[in-house]
Amino acid sequence: MTGITITLEQLRKMIGVQVIHEKIACKVIEVLEDGPALVLISISEDHIQLDQYGNPLRKVPETFTVPVLSKDGNFIHPLYLALDLIDG
Repeated sequence: MTGITITLEQLRKMIGVQVIHEKIACKVIEVLEDGPALVLISISEDHIQLDQYGNPLRKVPETFTVPVLSKDGNFIHPLYLALDLIDG
């Protein structure tokens, strides 16, 4: 079986695109070459960041890493397939 071919250039064109990831509105902010994977940042919700002692520090947008391909590179990863584009 041949692997799926998705180029980094194709993925980099997704930077700035808004998507829904696990019911959270996000924006693609980076493409990681290793994997490859997309880095998303929440645009609708913040979570509380804790300091080194576990005390609440501040509210920050949550980030997510979504793999594009399966570990063997033969299939598109289900998390990537589940991303929904936000109309806009």
